[in-house]
Amino acid sequence: MASKESTGKKKGLLSNWMVRNLLGAVLVFIGLLVVASVGLALITRHNRTVTVPDFTNMTVAEARSVARDGHVGVKVTDSVFIRRLGAGVVYRQSPKAGATVKKGRSIFLTINSIVPKKVVMPNLIGYSLNEARSELINRGLVLGKLNYTQDIATNNVIRQSVRGRTVRPGDMVVSGSEVDLTLGFSGEEGPTAVPRVIGMKYIPAVDALHDRYLNVGRVRFDSGVKTYTDSVNAVVYKQDGLGTSKTYGSAVNIYLTLDPEKIPTE
Repeated sequence: MASKESTGKKKGLLSNWMVRNLLGAVLVFIGLLVVASVGLALITRHNRTVTVPDFTNMTVAEARSVARDGHVGVKVTDSVFIRRLGAGVVYRQSPKAGATVKKGRSIFLTINSIVPKKVVMPNLIGYSLNEARSELINRGLVLGKLNYTQDIATNNVIRQSVRGRTVRPGDMVVSGSEVDLTLGFSGEEGPTAVPRVIGMKYIPAVDALHDRYLNVGRVRFDSGVKTYTDSVNAVVYKQDGLGTSKTYGSAVNIYLTLDPEKIPTE
């Protein structure tokens, strides 16, 4: 009997036009929220990320084709001159290969120029290592060897040089030149962990070591690497010091190959 009365009350409530209108408004509001959430997700590409491909040594046309398949875009923003590298091919990219970005993100490319050009050497003295590296990249220059000397300010630039010669701010240097930095080291910092660079090409491997304040030591290519183009495309299959820690400025030897069977999967 109580069940019948309860059912009757519910039917009575639903037959009330105010209640029906209120319920309708609530349902419409919920529907709008769902539509807005879906629309916002589409606009912001929420949770839609991709891994940045490696465009190193590709022509711009090849890079654009790979970029389309990888759901990103590419833009040529700068050029350097590397004598042994093919004219017009990609030398460096930002963000780096392997980085996670939203679909449709533009990847900025630095390509190898046909003829050498010169750029003005910036003043890096007093800059942090990260600031100095960013400035070098912006000028079309390359971070070379990291040398450390006793100083109160760790990782602040004390000297800048090219091929052992101090380069003053305002000097003209060939675009793509490696700039070696002498940096301070207070001695209070402990050793730095050697990163895993196996599976990376040469340039990303160098960047990963620099991120940990280390240098590339000996670079060994296997017998399958015969040309400079091969060396650019070769991948690290072995490295020294993995799983250890080293002092700032230490060198890590790497070994590269074009044979995918040599590259460990883990």
